[in-house]
Amino acid sequence: MLRQSYRQAAPDTLSKVIHRRGKSSGQSVRRPKVVNNFAASYNRGGEQLAPLEPRLVVPHPTRVIRRLPTPAAAPGPSAERTAPQEGSSIRSHPSRVPARLRATHNMNTHWTEQPYFAALDWAKEHHDVIVVDRVGTIVADFQFEHTSEGWERFDQQMEPCGKCPLAIETSCGIVVDQLLQRQYPLYPVNPMAAKRYRERKAPSGTKTDRHDAWGLADALRSDGHAWQPLHAQDQASTALRLLCRDEIVLIEQRTALVNQLQMALREYYPIALESFDDWTKPFTWAFVRAFPTAAALKQAGKRRWEKFLHVHKLWRSDTLTHRLGLWARGQQLNASPAVVTAKSLLAVSLASVLESLQRQIDEYRRQINEAFAKHPDHDIFGSLPGAREKLAPRLLSEIGSAREIFPDAQSLMCLAGVSPVSYQSGQIRKAYIRWACNRVLRCTVHLWVDESRKTCQWAQVYYRAKRDAGHSHASALRCLGKRWLKVLWRLWQSHTPYQEPKHIKSLQEHGSFVWKMLQSAPPKTALLRE
Repeated sequence: MLRQSYRQAAPDTLSKVIHRRGKSSGQSVRRPKVVNNFAASYNRGGEQLAPLEPRLVVPHPTRVIRRLPTPAAAPGPSAERTAPQEGSSIRSHPSRVPARLRATHNMNTHWTEQPYFAALDWAKEHHDVIVVDRVGTIVADFQFEHTSEGWERFDQQMEPCGKCPLAIETSCGIVVDQLLQRQYPLYPVNPMAAKRYRERKAPSGTKTDRHDAWGLADALRSDGHAWQPLHAQDQASTALRLLCRDEIVLIEQRTALVNQLQMALREYYPIALESFDDWTKPFTWAFVRAFPTAAALKQAGKRRWEKFLHVHKLWRSDTLTHRLGLWARGQQLNASPAVVTAKSLLAVSLASVLESLQRQIDEYRRQINEAFAKHPDHDIFGSLPGAREKLAPRLLSEIGSAREIFPDAQSLMCLAGVSPVSYQSGQIRKAYIRWACNRVLRCTVHLWVDESRKTCQWAQVYYRAKRDAGHSHASALRCLGKRWLKVLWRLWQSHTPYQEPKHIKSLQEHGSFVWKMLQSAPPKTALLRE
């Protein structure tokens, strides 16, 4: 019964490996005599000791089931597995020849010639610095305040060591900006990796800022030859990235305020929630300010209702009758006067804050569009289908303009989180979604590839093929994102805008299954309507 329930489960919900129960051999097989090679069976004089008596009185009891000895190598896989749903490049049965490690391709062969290696453990008010030499001896250990005087002391203390490589547990922020201005070669370390390096130095669990810096400095000395340094972006890309990320923060705050406004209206003014669907639009906040309560809405009358709809360009035939009829009927279930007084004040306050916040978001959008138009890579990202004016600047700001950061398309796909993480141990092979990535870039790519399906026919065909193969919506978008990022990386490296006919011709020349499906696909308008 248990096995049947596993077989009926969906492929992407079966996370465990099910091993078959081994069958015992019914024939009696004589076991070979085992040679005892342990020195414990001999005394000091070299005489062999008598073997120990068996515990069982009967040497071969009938209840003991005799089986063949364990073979030296398993004849084949002994587990039932499911097809990976996170991407087509991860196979359930990969090649017997393991792929070369990526780190072996970009080794710094002159790393041992470095005389010093430093690490900085940053904090809000002060920072700890440890410097070690090439054999691991600590040559500098100091702490300085995060002030102008403190950074001057940092320059004085680091002067004997020169511009040595420096490890730090972040890749952005004011500390990184100060170090880049001083032209230090920075090596950012993932916090999880930094924790493991600290445990290597202090397995007892000791945790101090100095131990963190010491662990990073020594790790940089021993493993830094395979690490990638932090490449500084140009000023145009840096400014665009900061503007886009700050805009996202403001949009998240707007979403939180909208949720609070809806909760307040639900308690005393449900007819307002029935009147509009999207409460991120400014006209919904203006409605709350114009008619803060159900009584005020009913007292206003039909003429003011129609004027409000005309002013905010909501006079549409598909929604006009519903809204006017709803407002004329009025709210049937009213809250108590105390609740109406308190919650109406909160709703009007939130509506006022949202209107002020929206003006700031519009200002951010204006400056982002100006910075994006002046960027040298504007034509590349502006030509991407579905990116439009909002997603194209975010893609450009997160990818940047330093081509050496991404030597191949795979590195870009890993940073964007669309390439799965493979797990292999013995006969077990799995694929997981990649969580350790640039979350802003991952979210932007997800929105972009979803929008590209509405304007690009081959993208919709590829997405539909993945959905028919059993992938979820998010998994199919990740697979489509891998396709798009391969194209984008090539365009980015060659400074070439995207051209749809050229890409379709490339699919035809390579004999892609997408090209074959395009020949039998319905018209573009009907396909994108699915």
